[in-house]
Amino acid sequence: MRIAVTGSHGTGKTTLIDDFVAAAAGYESVPEPYWLLAEEGMVFADGVNTADLEEQLEQSCKLILATVAQRDLIFDRCPLDYLAYLDVVSPAEGFEWEPHGRLLAQIERALQSLDLIVFVPVGDDIKVTIEHPALRRKVDARLHKIVVEDDLVLLEDGPNVLEISGSRAQRVEKILNHLKT
Repeated sequence: MRIAVTGSHGTGKTTLIDDFVAAAAGYESVPEPYWLLAEEGMVFADGVNTADLEEQLEQSCKLILATVAQRDLIFDRCPLDYLAYLDVVSPAEGFEWEPHGRLLAQIERALQSLDLIVFVPVGDDIKVTIEHPALRRKVDARLHKIVVEDDLVLLEDGPNVLEISGSRAQRVEKILNHLKT
């Protein structure tokens, strides 16, 4: 299966992926685009902005589409994450962000190549200080509408969605149980 884990920052996505890969033999994790771009030398602005988010969105699509033939991958983030961030951040920059035709087609192809999107909403289980807490809440609410309610109508022909919460072990168990069905 091809799985993507989505959620606002500080929800435990990377920890969940690490725990899942340790528990599910044969799965390989794909790091989030931010870290891959940073490794390539991209310098990000101080603070969240649309230009950086657009770059990460395009990188997310490229990562997913470049691995279409591979099975048993779990991606840290997917295009939906960046759509939510862009919807929340762009008005503060004075405009409403919308993907252009080519990018929208890439987003749709990337999502259709996934089998499962695991949505990790903001919960009370993260016990560390989170940067940009107001942004985190807004992105979480927007992601809920995008992923759970499919208000952008990007998932009707795409992957299944699994919303999870609970302890680290419970989250992994929920994914493993979902994969058995």
